[in-house]
Amino acid sequence: MDASVNRISSSIDEKAFIIGIKMKGADPEPVRYSLDELEMLVRTAGAVVEEKRIITREKIDPAYIIGKGFIEEMIELINQKKLRLIVFDLNNIRPAPVRNLEERLKCRVVGRTEIIMDIFAMRARSAEAKIQVELAQLKYILPRLKGLGGVLSRLGGGIGTRGPGEKMLETDRRHVLHRITLLSKKLEGIKKHRNVARKGRRGEFILAVVGYTNAGKSTLINKFARDDLFVENRLFATLDSYTRKAYMGNGKSVLFTDTVGFIRNLPANLIDSFRSTLEEIRFADAILHVVDISAPDIESNLNTVNSEISRLGCSDKPVIMFFNKTDLVSDNGIGRIPAFYSGSLSGSILSENGIEELKIKIFELSQKVQSSK
Repeated sequence: MDASVNRISSSIDEKAFIIGIKMKGADPEPVRYSLDELEMLVRTAGAVVEEKRIITREKIDPAYIIGKGFIEEMIELINQKKLRLIVFDLNNIRPAPVRNLEERLKCRVVGRTEIIMDIFAMRARSAEAKIQVELAQLKYILPRLKGLGGVLSRLGGGIGTRGPGEKMLETDRRHVLHRITLLSKKLEGIKKHRNVARKGRRGEFILAVVGYTNAGKSTLINKFARDDLFVENRLFATLDSYTRKAYMGNGKSVLFTDTVGFIRNLPANLIDSFRSTLEEIRFADAILHVVDISAPDIESNLNTVNSEISRLGCSDKPVIMFFNKTDLVSDNGIGRIPAFYSGSLSGSILSENGIEELKIKIFELSQKVQSSK
């Protein structure tokens, strides 16, 4: 029973209504950016976003999240557009309002966390990634088993129920705990294997490539290593940590390590489960931070990645910042952001603009780091 069960391919029948919550008096811009990102997440999970709305509230209603007044309008929209999924831009929604809303609306209700978990379940390819995703899902489901009751089985699967979720609701807490223990031991074994692999890389310059999801990390590694890592213009295209060798000239080489992309409000259980993968950053000599310069909320993206790097205890490592996708923005936009980050570079990986300058900078940093060892 791994994270691949219950997968459902993209379907126009999976029509979604996504809802953002703006607290009264709060700045609407972050809410709008977050809801736009949630729309990308829902599309990545395979649904069609039919309706998108921001609701202003003084407080979150404990019974229905949005209060009863908007529910009748939602019922009308659900029937009119044949919606099957309601997604709130909230993390860790309590089981009680989920149960109440699903009884009234007659369709599935999930939050941002369930959508991200669902995408991770779809994207997991290696045995390690599947273990990490299932472990995260079980840890998320465990405290909710009693409150969720028959919610998932009643609504018949779909986005937000992939992975072990529905099956786990049919078992008892002891079996879930046993499965968590078993998966944790498997991850420990994989961690030991990683440590052995790292010993074989001693003497090499290792560059961890990090960034917000869909910034272009795998594309960059493909460009340098002439490899074929999976690349797709969707969030979380790759979950596995890959290390590839690239030759930089003069007989010198660099090991590029790809890492899972970050995203704001990434579920804590996923961060914990992918800790062994993210530790590749800790063992790297330096960090290459790839930034999507065309992102609408670029500062928030930068803060999210920097926060995770700090959490891993890697803030003191040398960092090269590369602002990618300059072909998607105006010249004014290109100069505005990187100017605040001394020593950063900008360009486009796809068009190879700025790649030669980046290559030189990486080579110079590798020489500097290795000479200090």
